[in-house]
Amino acid sequence: MAALLPPSQISFARARVFREAAAIENGSHPIASRHQTMHADPLFQPLSLGALTLPNRIVMPPMTRSRASQPGDVPNALMAEYYAQRAQAGLIVSEGTWISPLGKGYAWTPGIETPAQIDGWRLVTDAVHAAGGRIFAQLWHVGRLSHETLLGGASPVSSSARQAEGVKVYVAEADGRPGFVQAAQPRALSVDEIAEVVAQYRQAARNAMAAGFDGVELHAANGYLVNQFIDSNANERTDAYGGSLPNRLRFLDEVARALVEGTGDASRVGIRLAPLTTLNGCVDADPVTTYTEAARLLGQIGVGYIHIAEADWDDAPDMPLAFKRQLREVYPGVLIYAGRYTAERARAALEEGWADLLAFGRPFVSNPDLPARLRTGAPLAEHDRDTLFGGNARGLTDYPALAA
Repeated sequence: MAALLPPSQISFARARVFREAAAIENGSHPIASRHQTMHADPLFQPLSLGALTLPNRIVMPPMTRSRASQPGDVPNALMAEYYAQRAQAGLIVSEGTWISPLGKGYAWTPGIETPAQIDGWRLVTDAVHAAGGRIFAQLWHVGRLSHETLLGGASPVSSSARQAEGVKVYVAEADGRPGFVQAAQPRALSVDEIAEVVAQYRQAARNAMAAGFDGVELHAANGYLVNQFIDSNANERTDAYGGSLPNRLRFLDEVARALVEGTGDASRVGIRLAPLTTLNGCVDADPVTTYTEAARLLGQIGVGYIHIAEADWDDAPDMPLAFKRQLREVYPGVLIYAGRYTAERARAALEEGWADLLAFGRPFVSNPDLPARLRTGAPLAEHDRDTLFGGNARGLTDYPALAA
């Protein structure tokens, strides 16, 4: 991998480009004057999230990019530059960050367990804050979606000893590119081990705060470990963590409370859920009931937000509007939705009142100044699929801002 420059050594010309982009985003650039004002556009209204004030309703959601330094899966200066470039977002949620070695499921993904990893994340948070942004760490345990080659020869763990058949995870090939292998057969966690994982989440939240994050988001979606307890088809347990809906929500409950303890502030905790996506082999027999109760539970705990991941593939079914309104009724906090939203759909969601923030995933990959582009209706650049996972600055920090 090429040598990495710290954010402070980005060229003057590049810095000017991003200053101009920020001016477009906040309305002070001449380009912005020909378009909607801040007060006319719901996407650019501020929002309070606990002690934080978000300047707009645009979220950069977690996206795995697999650029952590090796050995050690350590966040680095290249990642700091990447996130700082996107600090115009009202809120950034970091890529999934494993909480313990057994929670890792993909090559080159960063952790938040070791002192070196905490120091590496401090580079990132300092850069984002210097650029005027706010960033939460997404805390991640993949559970069964892993392979022995990523875990030092150990077997993955899950709610149950049920393999995610047909699901691939990526490992490092000899040429430095990701190769895909079938997720391995997991073993079921014992009750004592479940308590250990809850403690690991609590410590990861403490580590995130020590690294300078503004809060943490629990990845309880997309078929990963917490989701493997929630969804009925992945959970075959017959003890206090399986069977009935309250039992299947018990792990979510315990982890969410541990994160509140770890951060010291419930408003600095978010939870990502995916009620209808069926990703990575997790399916629930009655998702509307299950996730309505999950949202009610999280409201009782008092977490700052729930981040709903909608299905985003081309022929995916829409999440019913009635379900979204039901979640709004039972959960009093901030609601984020992600799922191929356009600026127009995002504005409509805000005006209809069932969403408070909208996340734009892939557009943020290739448009570091996405808020400025959404404000002005400027065209969006397309991302290069071949550079999404692994590699160097190409396809990560070399996408130009609009002002360029």
